[in-house]
Amino acid sequence: MAKPREKLQELFEGILGNCNVYFQPPESKSLDYPCIVYERSGIRADSANNKIYRKHNQYTVTYIDEDPDSEIPGKLLELGYCKLDTHFEADNLNHDVFTLYF
Repeated sequence: MAKPREKLQELFEGILGNCNVYFQPPESKSLDYPCIVYERSGIRADSANNKIYRKHNQYTVTYIDEDPDSEIPGKLLELGYCKLDTHFEADNLNHDVFTLYF
């Protein structure tokens, strides 16, 4: 059975249409664009009656592309429990940063 992060990796590759999806890449790693870079940033726990009944891993997901009008950010927003946090441009690349619970 695939782990949730492996399922998320496959989901991102399907949205992007290629394998340029990187989980916590080291700074020395050369990235191919457009790409998705993601990392686990926490765990959200839902509770009631002093008991946790559901947990969701929280990920910070960054989509990086030269094209400022790419459709990929919109596709990422269609995922459940996903929100756009910020957009910025650096080194002539557009970065869209999301928080995703998966």
